Amino acid sequence: MAYLAALLGFVHWLSCFGAAINSPLPHIPLVGKSYNSTCLILLAIVRGKTHSGPVWARRSDNDENKVVVTDTGTGGTAIELVHLFYDEWPTGIAVSSTGRKFANYPGGLDYNDTNTGNNGKYTVAELVTNATESAYPSLEMNSPPGGAINYTTNPPTAAGYADYLIGVQSVVIDSADRLWIVDTGRVLNENGTLMLASYGGPKLVGVDLTTDKVFQTIVFPQTVAFPDSYLNDVRFDLRPNVTASGQGIAYLTDSSVEGRTGLVVVDLGTGESWRHLDYTTYVQADRQFVAYVWGKQLYANSPGNPFGYITFGVDGIAISANGEDLFFGGVGTRYMYSIPTSYLRDNSVNSDALAQGAVVTRTQKGVADGFETDTNNFIYHGNMEQEAISFFNPANGTDQIFVRDPRINWVDTMSVATDGYLYFTVNQLCFGPLMYPGTDTRQRPFAMFRAKLPNNGTKIGVNGTTV
Repeated sequence: MAYLAALLGFVHWLSCFGAAINSPLPHIPLVGKSYNSTCLILLAIVRGKTHSGPVWARRSDNDENKVVVTDTGTGGTAIELVHLFYDEWPTGIAVSSTGRKFANYPGGLDYNDTNTGNNGKYTVAELVTNATESAYPSLEMNSPPGGAINYTTNPPTAAGYADYLIGVQSVVIDSADRLWIVDTGRVLNENGTLMLASYGGPKLVGVDLTTDKVFQTIVFPQTVAFPDSYLNDVRFDLRPNVTASGQGIAYLTDSSVEGRTGLVVVDLGTGESWRHLDYTTYVQADRQFVAYVWGKQLYANSPGNPFGYITFGVDGIAISANGEDLFFGGVGTRYMYSIPTSYLRDNSVNSDALAQGAVVTRTQKGVADGFETDTNNFIYHGNMEQEAISFFNPANGTDQIFVRDPRINWVDTMSVATDGYLYFTVNQLCFGPLMYPGTDTRQRPFAMFRAKLPNNGTKIGVNGTTV
C-alpha cells in the first residue's frame, strides 16, 4: 500500500508540473469518469498489464466534428436507366441485335399480371417507348379464352391452351436472334393461390423477330413439367453437333416450391424433353434460408403460418461461352454450381446418376436470381444483399462485384446484348406479397437498367464467338 501511495503521489506531482508549464496531460473518459492518462498507465504497470505499442490515444478537441468513414453505396461500372414499368410487374428482359426490347409479366408470381378474360392483361410485351409496352407477339395470343384460369374444373386450374400464353416467366433471345418464351402455364387467383398447370400450358414458344410470328411451340408432357412445376429460365446451345437433329438444345430450370426442382433439357429439333438432378441438394434451397435486402430480413409469406423460409430452388442458369458447361443456382442458396452439358444431353438409363456425380460447386454467389454470360465467359448474377451484380470468373475461380448501386434491390433477369451492354430488371420482388408478412410495399415504377460490359464483352454467338 505504501508503494502504491508513493506512485499516486508521483502522479499528482506530474500533473502539477504539467499545469505549471501550461501543458495539461490529456484526459480520457472511462466508465463515465475522467482519469489522468499517466495515472492509468502507472496503475496498469502496478497491475502487470502493460504491453508493447501505443495504449492511449491523444484526444483532439476537434474529434466531434470529424466524419466517420461511410459506405458510398456505389462501385464498379455505372448503370444507366433504360425503361420504367408503371403497370404490370416484370421479371424477364430480352434485347435483340437490332435493339428491340421485350419483357414478360408472370401471373404465377403476381395476380396483377393474371389475365382474367376481360382485364386486357398481357404476359409478354415489346417495350415501345421508355415507359410503355405493347402485347407481343399479339394481344390475341396473350388473351386465352375465358382468361388464364379454368373455372370449369374442380378445383379450378390454370388454362391449358397450347396456342395462347398463360403465365410467362422468362423471355430470351438466342444467338440466332430469335425470341423464346418460357410459359409456366400457371397463374395466381385473386386469393393468391397458385393454380396447378394443365397440359398445354407449360411450353417453350419460339418467335421469329423478322415476321413476329411463332415458328415453333414445344409443349412439355406432364412427366417433364408436372402440374406443380414452375419452369423459370432457359438457355440455348445452337451448335449443330450437340444433337442428332442439328437444331440445338435448350436447358431450363424448374424452381417449384411445391414439387420437385430440377433441370429440364429439350431437343429443339425433335421436341423431346427430359429431366435431370431432381430432388438433389444442388437444385434445392438451403434449410432455414434467410436473406437480407435494404436492411429487411426476408422470410417467405406462408398463409396460415407465422412465417416460412425462402424455398425457391434452382432459378438462374447460364451456359459457358464454349457451350461445354452449364452454370446454375437457386434463390434460396448462396452457392453456384456447374455441370458439363454432355451429361445433361444424355438421356440413357443411368444418365441421371452420372449427372449427379458430375456437378461441381463453383463459388458462393450471395443471394441471386437470374444468371447471364458474355464473350468474357464471365457468369453474371445478382448479389442483392450487396445491392449489386457480381460475376464469377471460371478462369480463376473468383467472384467479384461488377456494378453496385443503391437503386438495386432485386435483380431478376439479365440479358447480354450485341451492343456490349448487360440489361437487367430491378423489380422489388423482395418487397412484394411473396415475402412475409404478405404486405405489398413495392413502389412503381419498376425499372430496367443497363451497364457496359468489361473488356469489350458482348453476346455469345453459336460457336462461342461474337454474334
